[in-house]
Amino acid sequence: MIHSLRQRLMERLSALEIETRDVEHRPVFTVQDSGELYERIPGGHTKNLFLKDAKGQLFLIVAHHGTRIDLKRLPAVIGSGRLSFGAPGLLREVLGVEPGSVTAFGLMCDTATRVRVVIDRNLMDFETINLHPMENTATTSIARDDLLRFIRATGHTPRIAALTLEDAPGES
Repeated sequence: MIHSLRQRLMERLSALEIETRDVEHRPVFTVQDSGELYERIPGGHTKNLFLKDAKGQLFLIVAHHGTRIDLKRLPAVIGSGRLSFGAPGLLREVLGVEPGSVTAFGLMCDTATRVRVVIDRNLMDFETINLHPMENTATTSIARDDLLRFIRATGHTPRIAALTLEDAPGES
């Protein structure tokens, strides 16, 4: 039997003894599509960007849905070359998801740890964070600290950074 990526994710979370809560909904592809979910599902909602820089380095930006991200300014913040969105084929290859379903949970597919993970400092203000569970027909709520633990368990080191000009300078 072939397990879906979502099933594999839930098994991985269970093995790490991480509790989550799922809400099924119609497919949502953009922050604008997700608006109704912000009221229905408490916590910090995310937008996730899969980016590639001019040097070929891959980045996953996990940001609060309301954070304005300036792709021209972002390289100075995250230490990259000029950024562009990663191609859909590369996204599928590295994170195992389709465009519109990008999620930090996809890091479980990046066994070669090709992706650098940058998390929006604004998102760290929320005790609960909401992400797609490998598909955009549901939202999975996870405790902030459990999300960080999950990311580390995939072999990635999450970097927390202020992603907008309005944020305080500095990183952790």
